[in-house]
Amino acid sequence: MRALSLACLLASLLAGCERAAQNMYDQPRGKPYRASPLFPDGAMSRTPPPGTQAYARGSQADTTSGREGTEDVSRDARAQGATSLPDPVTPAMLKQGQTLYGVYCMPCHSPVGDGDGRIVERGFPAPPTYHSDRLRGVPDRHIYDVISNGYGVMAPYGNRIRPEDRWAIVAFVRALQLSQHAQVSKLPPDVRGQAQSAMTSGGSP
Repeated sequence: MRALSLACLLASLLAGCERAAQNMYDQPRGKPYRASPLFPDGAMSRTPPPGTQAYARGSQADTTSGREGTEDVSRDARAQGATSLPDPVTPAMLKQGQTLYGVYCMPCHSPVGDGDGRIVERGFPAPPTYHSDRLRGVPDRHIYDVISNGYGVMAPYGNRIRPEDRWAIVAFVRALQLSQHAQVSKLPPDVRGQAQSAMTSGGSP
């Protein structure tokens, strides 16, 4: 019996030394700067598609344009970036922001930004409303950084959305905030009169 046990143990050890099934170790993969028959130019390394966003984390994150993490990202690189929306914000920028907001933000934040999106209806924690005094008062850069790096349970989108498109989303978020908290005194004269009449009559402009 002892001899049988030793034989089984020896067989197990020998099976572990077999390299015929080391598929995870010897993966069939292309190596950088090597030739490849897969592409017409014969090169394995490919140029990233237009619009590709660099993404990095860890101690070397500040050597790329990635914006993941907090302590590892170069403070100088962040300080040199834009801090507020361009002046003026163009209709094209708002339109782009609206489109991207619908793709990336609306499922959680809802169409009007009140934090009552579709995933909240399914039990996910509700994000804060954009229409609180706190978020109406934060700098534009704060919203941009939250999009880039995430916040709380929100994932970072810095590796998925180009910097100029993040600013477009910021512009649309500001438009949403104005839509729910517009100051009558800042409206054009013709619109201001309609708004004041509507408020007096209890209706809507």
